[in-house]
Amino acid sequence: MRLFYVYILQCADKTFYTGVTSNLTKRLLEHQSGAHKDSYTSKRLPVELVFYTSFTEVNFAIAKEKQIKKWSQAKKLALINSEYEKLPNLAKKKF
Repeated sequence: MRLFYVYILQCADKTFYTGVTSNLTKRLLEHQSGAHKDSYTSKRLPVELVFYTSFTEVNFAIAKEKQIKKWSQAKKLALINSEYEKLPNLAKKKF
């Protein structure tokens, strides 16, 4: 069974990068080495893998990546820290 990974990297400037891949080890090495010179992470090295989860269906993985990319930094931090109970409240807009 093939797995697909959604992952979050923390960059040197404390921003997060979210991606999807079928080979997490290879993709992490590409990020860490700056293999793609014009990429977001290549200008923010070093990067650290702070979260990943796996899916057996590529479409689910892509949908989850797109969802997480829209999240605030606070919501991503809650996910990274396994504070799942905070996720619904962090989705609410504050007026």
